[in-house]
Amino acid sequence: MKRVSVLGATGSIGQNTLDLIRRNPAQFEVVALTGGRNVAQLAKDAIAMRADIAVIGQADLLEDLRAALSGSGVEAAAGDAAIVEAASRPADWVMSAIVGAAGLRPGLAALEQGATLALANKESLVAAAPLLLNAARANDARILPVDSEHSAIFQALVGEDLDTVQRVIITASGGAFRDWPLEKLASATIEQASTHPNWDMGQRITIDSASMFNKALEVIEAREFFGLAPDQIEVLIHPESVVHALVGFCDGGLMAHVGPPDMRHAIGYALNWPKRTELPVDRLDLAGIGQLSFEAPDLARYPALRLAREVMKLGGLSGAIFNAAKERALDHFIGGRIGFCDMTSLVEEVLTRQTPGHGHNDAEITLDTVLKADQMARNCVDDVMREQAD
Repeated sequence: MKRVSVLGATGSIGQNTLDLIRRNPAQFEVVALTGGRNVAQLAKDAIAMRADIAVIGQADLLEDLRAALSGSGVEAAAGDAAIVEAASRPADWVMSAIVGAAGLRPGLAALEQGATLALANKESLVAAAPLLLNAARANDARILPVDSEHSAIFQALVGEDLDTVQRVIITASGGAFRDWPLEKLASATIEQASTHPNWDMGQRITIDSASMFNKALEVIEAREFFGLAPDQIEVLIHPESVVHALVGFCDGGLMAHVGPPDMRHAIGYALNWPKRTELPVDRLDLAGIGQLSFEAPDLARYPALRLAREVMKLGGLSGAIFNAAKERALDHFIGGRIGFCDMTSLVEEVLTRQTPGHGHNDAEITLDTVLKADQMARNCVDDVMREQAD
């Protein structure tokens, strides 16, 4: 029986993970579940899965969680430190689905106890790839990709020699605004940005898809995870969202991973790796789809992709700065304080202010330096906001 923990159990990825686990209860033993604020969902799942411990991220919700778990035998805890402790509990497989840089410490804790880390938290690799990769090597642990694009690349590379790879193509749906006139983007509302044409995801990642910040992070993640050069990574707009990635080899051949836009495929592949097993996802009707279309992304529409290239050139702590600035800018957009296009402008301004001449390019990447760069970037976003308001 495989011992599993799900970090970020109440979100979209977490819920899809639990859906797969509950379909095969004899194969899995649940150690820990964590969530952000949704006490009712966390308690319900922890009781149903007979988890050892349930942890809510907001410390002030501990008593609510204890009440919801009363009589179940499930231990309750709350706060960031408790999430890290839960991730440290012995498990064979840990889903890292906490959104944002907050997933870094728990992910490291899971690797340090030797677990296989199913990584849906792309921000960890963007901000601190050397920390995660070194922790995996030092503890005989493994990181498996859960982003659909990186899972697709991973699967296409099975049995292949990395030295024969010339290019990797990551596809993108184009998000909610792929067909909007450019001049209309500045007026896009939170509600409009929170609706995805193909995928059912949480609000933050859906908005990141509309701005293509999500794809910008995935470009950096692909470089770090697979050890690619920046010029080996390409992005194509693919509105049908059934080709998740392609790998090009030295002989000119392309290996494509094709499947329905359902995150349970990538999750299930990581959950059952190295074996494949039956999954409750739709089987594609290619004749019904009729045709697949691809086009190069318009960098005027998606400037976040340009910023990702700049971040990869800069190196060092620029990934941590980029991600933190993106997260804080998104906070301001969701809070109604800035417009949709202002997010990219804010992030670019922070990169301009914080990276050159500050020693971030060649700084040693440690947990301390990453967390300091993260906080500095968030503060810088707020500083720019105040300056613009004056």
